[in-house]
Amino acid sequence: MSLKSERRAIHVDQSELLCKKGCGYYGNPAWQGFCSKCWREEYQKARQKQIQEDWELAERLQREEEEAYASSQGAQGGQTSLGFTKFEEKKSNEKARKVTTVKKFFTASSKSVPKKADMKEAKAPSPSLTRQYSIETDRVSKDFIEFLKTYHKAGHDVYKQCKVFLETIHHKKESNIDELSEFTQDFYQNTADKLQMYWKVPPNKVEEAMDQIEKFIMTRLYKHVFCPETTDDEKKDLTVQKRIRALHWVTPQMLCVPVNEDIPEVSDMVVKAITDIIEMDSKRIPRDKLACITGCSKQIFNAIRITKNEPASADDFLPTLIYIVLKANPPRLQSNIQYITRFCNPSRLMTGEDGYYFTNLCCAIAFIEKLDAQSLNLSEEEFSRYMSGQASPKKQDTDIWDADTCPGVKQMHRNLDLLSQLSERQERIVTGAKKLEKDLIDWTEEVTRDVQDIVEKYPLHIKANSQALASIDSENVEDDRLPPPLQPQVYAG
Repeated sequence: MSLKSERRAIHVDQSELLCKKGCGYYGNPAWQGFCSKCWREEYQKARQKQIQEDWELAERLQREEEEAYASSQGAQGGQTSLGFTKFEEKKSNEKARKVTTVKKFFTASSKSVPKKADMKEAKAPSPSLTRQYSIETDRVSKDFIEFLKTYHKAGHDVYKQCKVFLETIHHKKESNIDELSEFTQDFYQNTADKLQMYWKVPPNKVEEAMDQIEKFIMTRLYKHVFCPETTDDEKKDLTVQKRIRALHWVTPQMLCVPVNEDIPEVSDMVVKAITDIIEMDSKRIPRDKLACITGCSKQIFNAIRITKNEPASADDFLPTLIYIVLKANPPRLQSNIQYITRFCNPSRLMTGEDGYYFTNLCCAIAFIEKLDAQSLNLSEEEFSRYMSGQASPKKQDTDIWDADTCPGVKQMHRNLDLLSQLSERQERIVTGAKKLEKDLIDWTEEVTRDVQDIVEKYPLHIKANSQALASIDSENVEDDRLPPPLQPQVYAG
């Protein structure tokens, strides 16, 4: 089958992964089958609807509060204004106390000796603040505080909102993971809107601030929201790993991968791509996990470009990404995908190259889960034999290797080829031995029958000899023509 027909077969299977809105782009299973653009539109519609409902609710509550205040003021007279004045004074004192506490993190006086009032407030810290954080968490906190100092008043408010958010999540950690994800996404959106509209932060600095906010809060929430026990993420991880292990025999030619690993530079890029996709599991922040996916994808594009001497296309990229995932078999792949989908900054997933590469990775996983004989241009019999391990595609010549190839890999392939040859020879020897045994039995029976027939046909009769036989050593006196016996001769020296 030609290379074009193989590509066409794969494209037919990939068409099932297109956006269900019909825009022609690949859909992301984590986004209900929409592509990033269509999902962004759907999300913005839902977001605008929610904001409108919140405004209507706020206006209704404000009207009810004003009506209640007006009715209570007419009944209580002067006492009401005195009580309201005390309430406003108490509210102002509480607000001033909170602002003073937050300012400690942003002023140079934070290292000075605390006052007695501050020591009294520190006697009853909240449960989340008493938690023992790791060294990485402490470092991230310090970096986040230093970063927010450049935002002045907006930095104070952002830090306060992040602390309130973490406190709320701490009390909600027993909630459903989808609820926590929705709450986190709303926090991202509200904070970004306030930075841009209320605090008048430039758009480029808003994106930078959101990255730091995500890093700060997700470093603390990682162990609570990554692969939680209330979900089946771990079960999906095991299923995907088992599936990829069963497909270890898939070759680049079957997937129409336009990468020549015989080129040393391309081989190094393939190794780096595998390393990047595996390192994704070691990161704690969604943005860092996306950076690993982006790094892997860029290595793939460079490998294709060097192999073909021309820029890579999307049709070349997706099959190569599938091949890299099959070779790498990344740990906890589904858990990492779900974690990024649930808790990554939505603006990063919906725009830019990070979102594009992440969508392609989701499509690659979906393709692997549905991969069958037709996808690889194989017969059902061949596919079943390969999946069961009864057969394996023909290996390349193991005598031709790159200079920097691992000696262990070379020896492993030589041993596999030798074992295959020995197995074939053993089968031939066993077949020949059985045939020889049968031939020997048949020959023995035939010889026995022939001897019996000859004996029966020509019986043996032994006659007695009437004359006595003379001894060979006796003297023969009758024959005088024999030469005399040889006598030893002595010669003088």
